[in-house]
Parts: sequence; structure tokens; C-alpha cells
Amino acid sequence: MTLSGFLQLAASTIVFLLAAMVAKSWALAPGLGKLLLTLALYSGGNLIMLRLVREFGMASAFSLSAVIQLVAVNVIALAWFGEHLSLLQHVGIVLAIVAVGLITLGPALGR
Repeated sequence: MTLSGFLQLAASTIVFLLAAMVAKSWALAPGLGKLLLTLALYSGGNLIMLRLVREFGMASAFSLSAVIQLVAVNVIALAWFGEHLSLLQHVGIVLAIVAVGLITLGPALGR
């Protein structure tokens, strides 16, 4: 991964996390401003993802982004918003991380 790719992945993750936080805020207290900000942030994150798709390919770019966001969004939901997950939901998250890891690393490990 190039430095440029890493920075783009980090930027998209931050933008998507901000979007998720604003979306949760909107869910708790709806308002047009929060809705528009959520839409703008998700749109910005997807524009960054387009550059990552060009650089790394669709499978790698979206898989990496998905697993990073999966972990980060859950950390924010649990720590910041005080949400709780059942044991089965925790197992599901771990399995999702393993699945995306296998998808991402599969081609390299299969050589």
C-alpha cells in the first residue's frame, strides 16, 4: 500500500465515522441540518472511495474500508453512545472481520 493510498483510506474512514456519528445524532434528535450534513459526509467519503477503487481495485478497497469501518463504528457506538451488543452480536462482528480479512488476504495467501 502506498502512502497516498493509506492516507486516502484514513481520510475516508474518518469521513465515514463522522457521517455515522451525525446520523446517530440525527436519529436521536432529527433535524434538516443534521440530515444534510450526514448526506454530505457520506457523499464525500464515497468520492474518496472512488479514488481508492482506482488505485487498489474494487475488492481490496471496499474490503479494507469495510473491516476498518466495522471495527471503528462499533467502538464509537459502544464507547461514545453507550450501545450494548449481545454475545451473539459480538460473535457476528468477529466473524465479519475474519471474513473480510480472508477476502482481502485471500489472493496473497493463495499464491
